[in-house]
Amino acid sequence: MAPSSPSNTGSQPTSTTENDIQPFFVLHKASPRRKDRTSVWQGKCRKRNELSPSRSAKKLKLSTADDCDGHLDQKLQIETFEIVWTKIESTIKDVLRDLNDSVFSNIQQWIVECFRTTTLIGEPSIAEATRSFPLLNNTTPGKLNSAFVISRNIEFVDDVLTFEELGLFLKSHGCHVAMLSSMEFSLKNGIAGCLKALLRGFLGSAFDPADISTLASWYREQGNYNKPLVLIINDLERCCGSVLTDFILMLSEWVVKVPIILVFGVATTVDAPRNIFPSHALECLCPSTFMLVTPAERMDAIVEAVLVKHCTTFNIGHKVAQLLRNYFINQDGTVTSFIRALKVACLLHFSMEPLSLIQGRILADDQEGTSGLSPETMLKYMDELPLYARNKMVDQTKKSMAEGLSELATVQKLWSTVVLCLYEAGKYSRVQLLDLFCEALNHVLSPSRDSVCHTRDDKDHGLSAINDSSQQYSIMQSGGFICQIVRRVRDLPSGKLEQLIESWDKLTADISEIHEKLKILQSSVRCQDEQSAHRSSKDTERSVSRVSVDIDKDSRMSNLQAVTFLDDLVRNYLRPIEGMPFHEIFCFKNVEKLQLVLIGDPRRRIQVDLLEFHNILRCSCCNKSSNALLPSMHDSSIMYSLAQEHGDLINLHDWFQSFRTIVLQLTNKRKQKSKQTPLPKKRKDMNGSGDQNEAAIQARFCRGVTELQITGLVRMPSKRRPDFVQRIAFGL
Repeated sequence: MAPSSPSNTGSQPTSTTENDIQPFFVLHKASPRRKDRTSVWQGKCRKRNELSPSRSAKKLKLSTADDCDGHLDQKLQIETFEIVWTKIESTIKDVLRDLNDSVFSNIQQWIVECFRTTTLIGEPSIAEATRSFPLLNNTTPGKLNSAFVISRNIEFVDDVLTFEELGLFLKSHGCHVAMLSSMEFSLKNGIAGCLKALLRGFLGSAFDPADISTLASWYREQGNYNKPLVLIINDLERCCGSVLTDFILMLSEWVVKVPIILVFGVATTVDAPRNIFPSHALECLCPSTFMLVTPAERMDAIVEAVLVKHCTTFNIGHKVAQLLRNYFINQDGTVTSFIRALKVACLLHFSMEPLSLIQGRILADDQEGTSGLSPETMLKYMDELPLYARNKMVDQTKKSMAEGLSELATVQKLWSTVVLCLYEAGKYSRVQLLDLFCEALNHVLSPSRDSVCHTRDDKDHGLSAINDSSQQYSIMQSGGFICQIVRRVRDLPSGKLEQLIESWDKLTADISEIHEKLKILQSSVRCQDEQSAHRSSKDTERSVSRVSVDIDKDSRMSNLQAVTFLDDLVRNYLRPIEGMPFHEIFCFKNVEKLQLVLIGDPRRRIQVDLLEFHNILRCSCCNKSSNALLPSMHDSSIMYSLAQEHGDLINLHDWFQSFRTIVLQLTNKRKQKSKQTPLPKKRKDMNGSGDQNEAAIQARFCRGVTELQITGLVRMPSKRRPDFVQRIAFGL
């Protein structure tokens, strides 16, 4: 680097720009944007028709301010998303932990009992335990206590977190735990790889060569024999059967010194161990079976906690719910995929809706114990919103919008209570909450329900109007899962109906307007039960058949009153917020965007990127040329643009000549410049450079064809037509 001048050495530090590592560009360096070109413009002469310096400076300040506001807004959106999703994710983990807590407790108690049984048989002495060979008792063969935990999952991805939680649960209850995956029991690793992974899980370090006597010495000498040894193998079906059999036979020989308790994760059925292990390996196991909750039950618990009870104010629309449901059922049937899709929907909502920033403040106030849903609080939130979000409120005043947002929260709470009441009744007919949730979100059905219900007279709105058994209800005529639930309630026995009403009483305790109607139902049902009991005791002289008919009639009246209660709830309170004003702030319903992100269309995306590359690069040369092809473009973009001029088949010779013509434009320009400023060159290098240039163009063309083939846009030449390639993708 050249030394600085003496005049600048005292006032300015030495420049280090040459030592900085600058980024390089694969395609070509894009020209700076308008806001970054002020330093370049200052060194050029401006024309008279340009803007004045004061106006250009003012315009530059406005653009800089807009960029700063946009960066700040994006930062606020990301922070709000992280706050909301952290709450949702923690709620999901708590729900799954609560579902597995009872099963984990049973497994832990079983491990304690197995450990006690092992200690009662007798422990080897220190001298015997530290010997490098197994110790067997001839009277009792080596048996390994084994637990087969049935998860009933289609894919293993949901079980990873479950068995990690099981390992942490057992460690917290005083167990030595090691976890091995199915990859450790592969034919490539063999028994040595399994043993190394076992020692690594218990002792925390690798041993070469691996020896199980090391584990026996560690378990006896270090004072660890007071705690049980638990080995968790999370996926039994994916293990190599021969390797796992040898591993179990080895552990059965060392069972006296190393009393390991095995926990196997089984994804299919109870008969899976019989299909994997041979008979002599099964004789070494003392099995016990534990059943985890089904994936459908996990899904219902997550939907209830996150989307029905609303741990946050984030909601999804009807079409989005249907997409997530189909994504869960048709893709891989895993809860993990559903959670991932829900996270993508949440991220898209906060990135697309500016007013969604209110949700972060509401959630923060709810965590502090203050109510963040009152109109006064909503006004405060809207005053704190950025300018770009407040511009969305042009059509409505802030006061009316605050009242509308508060009403949304009230309607959402009523809707959640009705869905929970329907789901409680749907348990008797095995209706899944996810199916009921999708149907309850359908705002299209709400007008049809209201139109059918309003055909009834005003005198028929009370619970006493149910005595007519021929009364028709809108929810029984609409069909779907709600109709199935109501029909089941109509046929419930009196004992189950009383249990259902008690569960409704707990669900509606916080909703006064619904709870009062439920109290009327409870009193009416009790009166009819008392009348039935009094009639049965009084009419002892009457025939038994006549008394049973009267009791059945009273019971049917109670069921019809329960049906009327549900009809009233569905008609008045089952209103999803998707059809209400300002629901876009809390509800995500852009199903096309979500579907594009989840399922994707990579071939179309590649075509768009190749044809509209200038929107990505934003360089000055490509923007000025509009649709013209330039040699500075990427080779794949040039070739795919040229391919649009052909039909199903592309002649390789014509394609190459067109590509060569465009690429050589830059070389011709350089030759013209060299003629203006000639430089002395050797003649022998001119011919060599021409051949080298031609070979380089052919190599670039071949690489471009290969890239288009890899991306699935063209098919390579066949033996019948070696001079043609076939186009596969057409249109966007």
